[in-house]
Amino acid sequence: MKFKELNEKMGGGESESDWRRASGGGWIHRSATVEQPENIKENARVFGNAQVCDGARVFGDARVFGNAQVFGDARVFGDARVFGNAQVFGDARVCDGAWVFGNAQVFGDARVCDGAWGRSPLFIVGSRFSLTNAKPGYLQIGCQCLTFSDWRKLGPRLAEENDFTPEEIAEYAAYLDLFEKIGK
Repeated sequence: MKFKELNEKMGGGESESDWRRASGGGWIHRSATVEQPENIKENARVFGNAQVCDGARVFGDARVFGNAQVFGDARVFGDARVFGNAQVFGDARVCDGAWVFGNAQVFGDARVCDGAWGRSPLFIVGSRFSLTNAKPGYLQIGCQCLTFSDWRKLGPRLAEENDFTPEEIAEYAAYLDLFEKIGK
């Protein structure tokens, strides 16, 4: 993408002197901090007070802006957006059309992908692990993300492997019922 196209995508009014072409092919605004410009690839854009460092990569048509920080081995790609005061770090991935914003933190092995939610997905803090509707049709309990039906099949074995008490098994079975009923 040439500067003219970048300027159009940014709504016009951009000064070419405020932007530099990253060695990876993407675009970096002078107000942003990028330690390794070769990791800003394709049509990706980093602007505002955003920071991309420690080997993190931004590529595709992704954007990192505002006061957002992407670091570690994190990846932001596809048509993803990370903005506001959000942080993406560790081995986390934000991809496709996902938006991570506000004060959100995505870290560890977390994946935020496959589009956007029209409303906040269901999230519950259980007695042992947190649960969330990680993506449509899926439930994430702790680090395990499975379809609802796979939780029905594999849940008892996973509960046993994690030394769940009978009370905890009943608790998480009730959560699964709730996610199937009102989750996506």
